Amino acid sequence: MFEQKPARAPRRGPGLIRGLATALGFVIAAGLLPGSATAQPSESCKALLASGNPQYPPYLWRDPEDENRLVGANADLMQMLAREIGIPIDVRYIGPWGRVQEETRAGRIDLIAGAFFTLPRTEYMDYFHPAFRETRSVVWTRDNLRLNYRRWADLASLQGVTVINNSFGEDFDRYARENLKISSVASLEQAIQMLQKGRAEYLVYEDSPGAAFLAKMNIGDLKALSPPVANENLHLTLSHKSACNTPELRGRITRAVYKLTRANVMQGLIDKNIQLWRKQNQQ
Repeated sequence: MFEQKPARAPRRGPGLIRGLATALGFVIAAGLLPGSATAQPSESCKALLASGNPQYPPYLWRDPEDENRLVGANADLMQMLAREIGIPIDVRYIGPWGRVQEETRAGRIDLIAGAFFTLPRTEYMDYFHPAFRETRSVVWTRDNLRLNYRRWADLASLQGVTVINNSFGEDFDRYARENLKISSVASLEQAIQMLQKGRAEYLVYEDSPGAAFLAKMNIGDLKALSPPVANENLHLTLSHKSACNTPELRGRITRAVYKLTRANVMQGLIDKNIQLWRKQNQQ
C-alpha cells in the first residue's frame, strides 16, 4: 500500500513576492485599509469651496459689493464651521441653483451650504446630520385670487410655478410630479412676475426667502397660504467627487455641525442677516 504524499505548495519566487508587496502597497496608498495614511485629509486639501442657492435670503444671496461672493446666515455658518474644522471655506457665487447642483455633482464645488434631502441627490453628495435648520415651504398667490387650499389635492386643477431644480421634500416632489401642473423657471423674480401677470395661479417657495424677495421688489399684493406644503430640513452636503472627501474630514464636519446645531447658532445668524438684507435693499 502506497502512502499518498501531500501536494507540495507551489514555490513563490521573488517576482511573485514583489508583486504581492506592490499590490499591498497600492491598497494602503489608496486608503483601502483601516488607518491608512490617506484616510486623513489630503495635504492638497488646503481650502473648501462652498456655494448654494443664491436667491435665498436671509440664508444666502449675492453680496452687492462683490457679486462673486455669497453672504447670509448660511455663509456665516460656514465661517464658524471653518474655525471648528481648521480648514478655510470660501462661499462663492457659482451661478443659479441648478448649476450649483451640477457643479457639485462634477466635484468642482466641495460643499453645498444648505440643501433639502432627496434620494437623487444622495447619488452625488453626502448629507451631514443633524440638519442645521428647519424651513417651511408655502403656497403663494395673489391677494385677489381666492384659493380654497387646505391640502395638496386642492392644487390639482390650478397652474403653479416654482424655481427650477427646487425640492420641497421627497413626498411633495413625488406628489407634484404625478398630480400637479407646476412650471419651473430660472429665477424667483421670474416666478413672482409670472404669478403677478396671471400666467400662474400659485407659486411654491419657502416663506422667509419669498417674503424677502417680495420686499425687495416692492410687491405687496401677494400672500402666503396655510398650511405649508412641507416642513423640510436644511443640510450641509459634501460632493462625492470632492478631493477633500475623506472619512476623517467627514467625521470632523459631522462633529462640528452637531456642536453648532446644539448651540442653536442659526437663529442669531438669521436675525442678523434679516437686518442686513433690509439695510442693503433700502439703499
